[in-house]
Amino acid sequence: MSELSENAKQVIAEHLPRYPSKQAVTLPALHVVQQERRYVSNKAMEEIAELLELSPAQISDTASFYGFFRTEDNPLGQKRIWVCRSLPCMLRGGEELLAALCEKYHIVPGQTTADGKLTIELAECLGACDGAPCILLEDELHLRCSLEDVERIANEPNAPNKKA
Repeated sequence: MSELSENAKQVIAEHLPRYPSKQAVTLPALHVVQQERRYVSNKAMEEIAELLELSPAQISDTASFYGFFRTEDNPLGQKRIWVCRSLPCMLRGGEELLAALCEKYHIVPGQTTADGKLTIELAECLGACDGAPCILLEDELHLRCSLEDVERIANEPNAPNKKA
């Protein structure tokens, strides 16, 4: 049985004409799979390799190089919150926000809550210094965040949730 859905295969195939080589589609393909499954399994990497005419080791090397991708042993939560740790965010309460989130959810950055609902990550810079402290919930930027704001945003039923 295929690890990649037909939709994932189609989206990956749609990327091919946009890039100069099949190898250049490695990152977009990994993102497609992770967005759909919340992790990239070894089997999925093998199937991506086959689609892109590369070795599984090449796909694995790329996935392991970037801290963004997760494996089946460490999947993302249903929602992923990136807390900006740039100097402007830290000076305007980002460090305290991160500490409060970690304390509230009993995890450290890079971990997922025991119920699998939330993953907290560190972002080097989200490019929104004028809105510090800021977070990224999946692909949605939120500015001037307090702990209460983050809790509200994360618990909204219509908040971004990419889980398939």
